[in-house]
Amino acid sequence: MPDLSRTQPVSFNCEGGLVLNRSTFMMQPGEALELENFEPDIEGGYRRINGFSKYVTAVVPHTSDTSERVLMVATFASKVVAARGTNIFTADAGGSSWTTVDSGRTNAGKYNFERFNFDGNDKLIVADGTNAPTVFNTSFSATDVDSAGTGEVSTAVTGAKFVTAFKEHMFYAGMSGSKQEIIFSVPFDEDNFLTASGAGSIKVDDTITGLKVFRENLFIFCENRIFKLSGTSSSDFAITAVTRDIGCINGDTIQEFAGDLIFLGPDGLRTVAGTARIGDVELGTISSNVQSLFDDNLDSASEFESVVIPDKTQYRVFFTKAAQAQGSTQGVICVLKGERFEFSKMKGIKPASTDTFISAGNVIILHGDYANGFVYRQESGNDFDGTIISGKYRSPDLTFGDAGIRKHMQRVIVNFEPESSIDADLFLRYDYESRDAVQPTAYALDSEDVAALYGTSTYGTSSSLKGTYGGTSRPLFRQSVEGSGFAVALRVNDGGTTAPYSLKGFQLEYQTGARR
Repeated sequence: MPDLSRTQPVSFNCEGGLVLNRSTFMMQPGEALELENFEPDIEGGYRRINGFSKYVTAVVPHTSDTSERVLMVATFASKVVAARGTNIFTADAGGSSWTTVDSGRTNAGKYNFERFNFDGNDKLIVADGTNAPTVFNTSFSATDVDSAGTGEVSTAVTGAKFVTAFKEHMFYAGMSGSKQEIIFSVPFDEDNFLTASGAGSIKVDDTITGLKVFRENLFIFCENRIFKLSGTSSSDFAITAVTRDIGCINGDTIQEFAGDLIFLGPDGLRTVAGTARIGDVELGTISSNVQSLFDDNLDSASEFESVVIPDKTQYRVFFTKAAQAQGSTQGVICVLKGERFEFSKMKGIKPASTDTFISAGNVIILHGDYANGFVYRQESGNDFDGTIISGKYRSPDLTFGDAGIRKHMQRVIVNFEPESSIDADLFLRYDYESRDAVQPTAYALDSEDVAALYGTSTYGTSSSLKGTYGGTSRPLFRQSVEGSGFAVALRVNDGGTTAPYSLKGFQLEYQTGARR
């Protein structure tokens, strides 16, 4: 019989994120052994992620195969620009049709693009790794970029994979016959490569995988090295090695994030920290807690994509596999909380291209789908374009300091923050989910009859969510529970299409039993 004199409460906050590199015995109670489609929240807790919805209602036209991926999605001149098959199209946001603005692009690969303004006119330049880079003006008149003429740099920019503007020059890299070379145009003219006018080329000793402008420098990422280009023109451009020990495996993972650069190296996510110390940089690995997710996907992923959500200090990287269904496609969420990175796993988003822009003060994140040809807006809606978001949380196995004493669980109190009604189940799992232990059935996590924390809300003022008002409450869900074991874990499974909610913390009340 339980010793009723030893009833004890144990509380913990949901913090620390997904941890896969430590034994469940060594984890902190608030960390997560599973955290899928929940994001570490900068305001505390784990929040079920938002969904995505169509940004243009019409499918981007294909050329020969309905499975063709959207090779580019970008926004320019108040239009959505998308590439699929051999063509480039434009559409209005929320529109129902696409207009062809460029065609006949042979064997185009994934696009890289840059919005720029050298002469007072906004322009968009795109590069697909095969054809000549193409420049669009705001009327979407297309002009191909050519080089290697008389007096110009010797290497043609046709076939460039990477393009970026730096110090009023346009920089091109990734040409098939010159993968270690960067070509830059004359100042203020993306299509002029006369060396006498300030164009030129720079060679490095490794294959280039991406370019990124950051803090008055152009960072050149390679397979095994990283370089930094400084200066303002051909007369003083200088290149120095940041590191010769690590590189970037895919340029689509490079993002400016929380005042730094983040990228995917062969050993996970790394940052390039811009420091004033000795005018140099630091590099650090940040994803050791979830390295197994990268190990499982790095070799098999056919493409990578990434986005940043600034107001959440969140970076997302997606591992896209051609043969894998959307519902099985994985990714990693990285959130900077103070000086600590927390992680979770995504499942069910399969982008082939992305873009981020600001409209009316709001960050808009788009992705072009890998197979179905649509352009979607992320952070929109409560499902994945009609498909349920499957969210999972699992705590470590909790022994409350003594794995040799049986605990008879009496009650669980969940501190959470719903944004509407929710559809989720709470599970208790005993003794490491052993088949020899009795595992209780699910308890419905109900937001309709929760109590609000004193001083945080007005109870009963919301018809859709009792106990909350204005989305600022911290309701308490109290559930009497059954079962006993030497260790207990909490699971929350979400399988609805209701609005997100945040798990803030838990309190478990138990009575001690006999020692084994």
